[in-house]
Amino acid sequence: MIRVLLVDDEEDALNLMEILLKQIGDVEVIGKYANALRALESLDTASVDAVFLDNQMPGMTGMEAARRIREKLPRIPIVFTTAYPEYAVEAFEVRSTDYLLKLITLSRLQQTVARLREAASPSRSGERLRPSIRCMGGFAIGMPEEDGLPLSWKINKEKEVCAFLIHHEGKPADTELIVEAIWPGHDVKKAKTYLYTCLSYLRRTLQEHGVPLAVEKVASGFAIRMNGAESDAAVFERLLDAMLAKDEPDRRLYDEANRLYQGEYMEGCDYGWAAARQEAINAKYIRSLRTMHRQFLGRGELPLAADCLRRVLAIAPESEADGRELIRLNLETGDRHEALNVYRRLEEAVRGQLGLELEEETIRLRDQMGWFG
Repeated sequence: MIRVLLVDDEEDALNLMEILLKQIGDVEVIGKYANALRALESLDTASVDAVFLDNQMPGMTGMEAARRIREKLPRIPIVFTTAYPEYAVEAFEVRSTDYLLKLITLSRLQQTVARLREAASPSRSGERLRPSIRCMGGFAIGMPEEDGLPLSWKINKEKEVCAFLIHHEGKPADTELIVEAIWPGHDVKKAKTYLYTCLSYLRRTLQEHGVPLAVEKVASGFAIRMNGAESDAAVFERLLDAMLAKDEPDRRLYDEANRLYQGEYMEGCDYGWAAARQEAINAKYIRSLRTMHRQFLGRGELPLAADCLRRVLAIAPESEADGRELIRLNLETGDRHEALNVYRRLEEAVRGQLGLELEEETIRLRDQMGWFG
């Protein structure tokens, strides 16, 4: 579906264009404007794939509007619709996709729509390049057309708005919810202005770098159209669900999940709104690791069983039950040195960080090792 904006000071021309586009099909008219300035303002909140633009309009000409659109969205296709052929050279200068002379026929418009589809089509390899969206261990978007280099942001809040929308995985987020999450305690009117500015920056950033994500105005809020892309967090959780559903250990799932876990969800970003999901993902990962530990242990694969517990303790270093089990595993495989190291790290986490005393069972295990610090 190609989403288009129509701009023409003649209402009949707008209506006729909409009728013709509907006859062609697979085209959605998301806005019709008789005023170029209002059309430009709408681009800050609407997700648009192409703009049909009349050249002769009062106040701001189509050519002036095209130049302003190019500043906002450098790559968006612009189609001029005009009764004056002499402006074709100027249209070429602003890199217009097509130049339609009124009265526009259905067959001629079909050629234009075919060009728009080609511009929006997948790459020559047959598969549209998808961005890498990293949420585990931080937040970053790898640019698909620039060898995965991380996207740079104009301001930090632009990045947070993008992260918040991706956090909702394509589902709409109410404007009030976004404002309260990202600008808590701020004047609501000012915060909404900040939000719209960030959304404008975000649309331009995604367009400039060819990232196939799109921000959309939806009902009373906004959503990000993922266009088939997924965050690593979404893939990671799906892998964990698959691991928990299996009765036997699946080494492929285990290795892939561990590869994706590059740190906690949105780690280091200081996004308060991400805390609940961060805790939920950590809890599910720990549950999966404990399940895999039992399964590997049952098959006598002690090194893998120990690896599961090491990963648990990297997330929850104060977990004495997991620590004790790892100590026993190390002793069973004859690695007393590593068993002592596990005990030291456990003692530091419980006493040094929590200010608590070790459980009696842990102390007894230490005594059995014959080590008293």
